[in-house]
Amino acid sequence: MNELSLKITNEQKHIAFTPEPKNYSVSEKQKLAQVSKQFESLLTSMMLKSMNQTSDGMFGENNFGGDFFDSIFQNEIADQISKGTGLGVADQIFQRLTGEKLSADIINPDLEPIKRQPKVEVNSNTSDVLVVKPSTQALDRLSKYEDIINYAANIHGVDKNIIKSVILAESSARENAVSSASAKGLMQIIDSTADYLGISNVFDPKENITGGAKYLSELLRRYNGDLEFALAGYNAGPGNVDKYNGIPPFTETQAYVKRVMGYLKNFEEKENVF
Repeated sequence: MNELSLKITNEQKHIAFTPEPKNYSVSEKQKLAQVSKQFESLLTSMMLKSMNQTSDGMFGENNFGGDFFDSIFQNEIADQISKGTGLGVADQIFQRLTGEKLSADIINPDLEPIKRQPKVEVNSNTSDVLVVKPSTQALDRLSKYEDIINYAANIHGVDKNIIKSVILAESSARENAVSSASAKGLMQIIDSTADYLGISNVFDPKENITGGAKYLSELLRRYNGDLEFALAGYNAGPGNVDKYNGIPPFTETQAYVKRVMGYLKNFEEKENVF
């Protein structure tokens, strides 16, 4: 028999398909998250079944009804694995479809948000904020952008220490940083936000920092000077802050706000020494 060959003009086209992420509503994201988790659970169950076929099963070869109970336990174990950190399959599927990470708040939307009064002092040293000290290497990298940060702070009316703290939390002051969600540069700006801010080169430190400071300024005005609300909006989007009337119940966002506030307190305490 003669060997058959396939005519392929675009090799990548026949290997993988990556859909363009689109904007989904909250309810649509929850459904996608659920389906992604169910698919991962099914895949995990199939893997467990395959593993058991090479042995006598979970209950032994001669156990009465063992094959039935094997099936039940395989599905239950797979479901529990998927509900936890899982194999990462659900996360990959969800991120391919939405362009976002699969976070706990999407899987468990009933978590309570953190609510605060609508107005606070931007530079208040509250006792519940823990100081976060940046590494020496991160501070060395940050120092290169001192002039740009001061410029952005002046034209947009944002405290320079807030800008510094956001840069440290976002990229650890690495101008070429790119996140898994394609956020880019020192202040980790996504393409759609860059277009909105008029940034032509998101990796250019001056454009990135100036644009990020402008966005922070808009968020601070939107939330009447409430820095924590503004930071939550910077991380999770103002729509989520408005939806929950507070810092959203997203583990990543809550940790982000605390981290930026910790960096800010560190800068303020150093200034108060002199």
